Amino acid sequence: MSTTVYVPRDAAARSMGADAVAAALAGEPDVRVVRNGSRGLLWLEPMIEVVTPAGRMAYGPVLPEDVAELVKAGLLRGAAHRLALGLTEELPYLKKQERLTCARLGVTDPLSLEDYAAHGGWRGLANALDRTGAQIVDVLIESGLRGRGGAAFPTGIKWRTVLGAPAGPKYVVCNADEGDSGTYSDRMIMEGDPFVLIEGMAIAGLAVGATVGYIYLRSEYPDAERALIAAITTARQAGYLGASVLGSGRAFELEVRRGAGAYICGEETAMLESLEGKRGIVRFKPPLPALEGLFGRPTVVNNVTTLASVPIILDRGAPFYRDYGMGRSRGTLPIQLAGNLKHGGLVEKAFGVTLRELLYDYGGGSASGRPIRAVQVGGPLGAFLPEKQFDTPLDYEAFAAISALVGHGGVVAFDDTVDMARMARYAMEFCAIESCGKCTPCRIGSTRGVEVIDRVVAGQKAKANLELLRDLCDTMTNGSLCAMGGLTPLPVLSALNHFPEDFACTP
Repeated sequence: MSTTVYVPRDAAARSMGADAVAAALAGEPDVRVVRNGSRGLLWLEPMIEVVTPAGRMAYGPVLPEDVAELVKAGLLRGAAHRLALGLTEELPYLKKQERLTCARLGVTDPLSLEDYAAHGGWRGLANALDRTGAQIVDVLIESGLRGRGGAAFPTGIKWRTVLGAPAGPKYVVCNADEGDSGTYSDRMIMEGDPFVLIEGMAIAGLAVGATVGYIYLRSEYPDAERALIAAITTARQAGYLGASVLGSGRAFELEVRRGAGAYICGEETAMLESLEGKRGIVRFKPPLPALEGLFGRPTVVNNVTTLASVPIILDRGAPFYRDYGMGRSRGTLPIQLAGNLKHGGLVEKAFGVTLRELLYDYGGGSASGRPIRAVQVGGPLGAFLPEKQFDTPLDYEAFAAISALVGHGGVVAFDDTVDMARMARYAMEFCAIESCGKCTPCRIGSTRGVEVIDRVVAGQKAKANLELLRDLCDTMTNGSLCAMGGLTPLPVLSALNHFPEDFACTP
């Protein structure tokens, strides 16, 4: 009788040799290899799991040359070894999490309908088919789910706007152009549990009366593209997509569209322009995409993590989901730990966890062993937070109170060797490079910002140039057309306010 061994097919694991590990294991007698998603312990990839009577035993990081030795030592029995980590479900990094959106990551075969259904899949869709669009929207509103991207707008309110729009073609668009630094949860979901995104988008279609959905996928995610296309084909053949979803007479079809690599297309209106085959530049608002979105029609626009959170809400109910979190931040958030940390990886926790817990209880402190000096949360447009703010709970309102943003949940750590003036300059330079160029404050302001910071660091009329830099940031914040220029001052001002010594120079 063969023993089942799980080897991740996640891009992070593959980059560390998971394919070669899987091939070596497949060559061993009595071994059945299943390619699963990653559990998110990225510093241990490739982390393999062996099914034993006691449960799944984890080993990692496993290199191809380790396989023969592991098998000889009793891998297939879950025997002790220098690479043995213990029962997967008992690993402290996983055991202390609250995995709702990412519950199946690393547990199932991502492309197996049977596996997905056996672990709670499609139950949310079945419940949605028994409800009207308005009833589905009411469940979402009651759950408190907010967009897991940038603005954190209540998902149910957005869907209600689309539902109430005039009849005619409506669309559901998934923004999978995950471009923020230190973020990868969307990619992991698409590669490790693609059916949950399909189910979430189908529920959205039923809720608002849309019959067509598009996944706008980041071009740098080829593994996710292959997984999504295969999963969509399988779901369509099984009746979960098509002219009559599960025989209900209600249609929903889904396509993947690849982006062209522009950061600005993470902004929803620029993404819609790109989807229509145009240059990805920001649209004026109003009108809102919920009323005039793709092809000028009412459109639901959410990111992967938001849509992947929908099935469990329709399955377990709004109160179940709402009971997680704090204040107006309900449910859980997949948090991505990156930068100078010993244990980079995915952590799904209820809102309310502090940065200090994330950095030290999960991240293990800095990889360099030096003190963590600053953390940037929310991507390249997020604020730099000093050590005195590490006890801030992860909560949209708590972060807003300290002039920061949660964004997509990316946490990037820096030790005490970081030059914060250089990081502020990088924020301005990033904006100058990635701006779509439509509005002057963003297009010109970012270029001038780089020049002003260079003069400050060089000691050229530092006091006057610092005042000029703050004035420029004020203009960009209040005059830019979208968040690209409007939020670029956030990392710059946070660096100035919290780390003024890095800008110290002779006036």
